[in-house]
Amino acid sequence: MWIETNPNPTGRKVGDCAVRAVAVALGVDWETAYSMIAINGYAMGDMPSSNSVWGAVLRQNGFYRSSVPDSCPDCYTFADFARDNPHGVFVLGTGAHVATIVDGNLYDAWDSSNEVPQFVWYRKDD
Repeated sequence: MWIETNPNPTGRKVGDCAVRAVAVALGVDWETAYSMIAINGYAMGDMPSSNSVWGAVLRQNGFYRSSVPDSCPDCYTFADFARDNPHGVFVLGTGAHVATIVDGNLYDAWDSSNEVPQFVWYRKDD
């Protein structure tokens, strides 16, 4: 189920999906997630929106990355993934958008249920 959430302190939707997703996944506020990602970007010499930059923040916090099986590459959606994974914390990426699923619920600023994931970040203990 999609649960509308936007931890951005001004409520804006400004291309900050990675910051919102990291904030939800790590249970921190938007400002903390933004700072973690920005510092990583500076250290890596890359932009905060780069998958490798915000992904490294997740890795540093116990997450692992995996590809989403592509047996149905155009029809397996965020909603399907949420239904199939009722327990745990997952960050799904499409290459252009990122959102977090916690215990089968999709947390995002807009209903991205029909997006098709390419990769997932997860914690092995979840």
